[in-house]
Amino acid sequence: MIAVSVKPLFIAIFTISLFLAIVLLSPSSPFSVPSSLPSTKQAGKLEIWSAKRLVEWRPCKWWIHGARTALPAESHGYIRVDCYGGLNQMRRDFCDGVGIARLLNATLVLPKFEAAAYWNESSGFADVFDVDYFIQQMDGFVKVVKELPSEVALKEPFPVDCSKRKGQFDYVESVLPSLLKYQYISITPAMSQRRDRYPRYAKAALCQACYGALRLARTLEQKAAELLEAIPKPFLSLHLRFEPDMVAYSQCEYSGLSPSSMEAIEAARGDRKPWTGELARIWRKRGKCPLTPNETAFILQALSIPTDTNIYLAAGDGLMESEGLKSIYTNVVTKSALLSGEDFLNMHGNTKAALDYYVSINSDSYVATFFGNMDKMVAAMRAYKGLHNTLFLSRRAYAELTSKGLDGKELMQALWVAHKEDFALGRGSALPDCFCEFKL
Repeated sequence: MIAVSVKPLFIAIFTISLFLAIVLLSPSSPFSVPSSLPSTKQAGKLEIWSAKRLVEWRPCKWWIHGARTALPAESHGYIRVDCYGGLNQMRRDFCDGVGIARLLNATLVLPKFEAAAYWNESSGFADVFDVDYFIQQMDGFVKVVKELPSEVALKEPFPVDCSKRKGQFDYVESVLPSLLKYQYISITPAMSQRRDRYPRYAKAALCQACYGALRLARTLEQKAAELLEAIPKPFLSLHLRFEPDMVAYSQCEYSGLSPSSMEAIEAARGDRKPWTGELARIWRKRGKCPLTPNETAFILQALSIPTDTNIYLAAGDGLMESEGLKSIYTNVVTKSALLSGEDFLNMHGNTKAALDYYVSINSDSYVATFFGNMDKMVAAMRAYKGLHNTLFLSRRAYAELTSKGLDGKELMQALWVAHKEDFALGRGSALPDCFCEFKL
């Protein structure tokens, strides 16, 4: 009978067990269980940008590489697009106007930008965009002129109401007769355009105008490039919307805001009173309430964006409660802190917005707390440039999850899942009028 020593056998079993435990619990092990909350210590691997994308939006081939429909020999007249609101709203209206001009076989006159005290604005189209470059890039898409013929220049354009016009046949039946009669008309395109009803040659003109032909004026682009150079790299551009007028317009109530913020919101409310009771809860759960800077910082942490990330804050001067973001994300910079020259101090609303736009389309990543005109334009231009680290924070997901009582790590994990799906599917990352889905 062979005698077996128990002690060496026990030591061998203990050693093997310890080795297996180390392997199984190691972060690099294929058998390891992921933590329930992405850690900022693993940001290089686990932040939202590392999530696998399933869909990307890219410029449609029919617009970029497709054969162009030749312009008719004779124009039906001249169209001026009258643009109102902030820079990116005016940009959107102008792009729509380009498509309409091509649809009606009209010659496009340089647009009229609203001079609005509300936006602290007096700059025109040529103050913001490179006119010569625009005309050059639109060659073959639509006729554009800097100046009108003398027989037309002496009169004001006949205004045509386009507020209810939706698509191709609306414009042909209702606007074209005025163009033929007066030869020079002005339009403001409807916000609810049905561009899918345009023929492709008109859509191609719209797409080229928006994404291929609008370049900042030389001096403004130089200032924007100076600002971009001054931002520590790599960086995330954050478009954070939490201004008094926006909060007042949303009709949402917030607790825990500073007295100065509450006073500013009340001053902006006017007759627009906040929802209360069950209506307020329903409104918030539908994602109608702007994210506060503090809520934004929480979601960024949930997405494993490291707290030492360089962040360019693309926001207006009226942003409230910014300390809620800066107390957590300490490397936040703004244009007013990086640019101090007299030329910057004399800038108006449109030109300042153009700086934010330029920086945002050239940033390493872009995050927005809203889905407004600037966000749509920035996302589409980033897709045009092949920059896909773009994400819109979900106000609805945050409201629904917090209404269920989730908080802390449980809330962070749920937010991670919601935004990971949005990023993977490219939701909101481009406008479908000029971009097509590309499955990866």
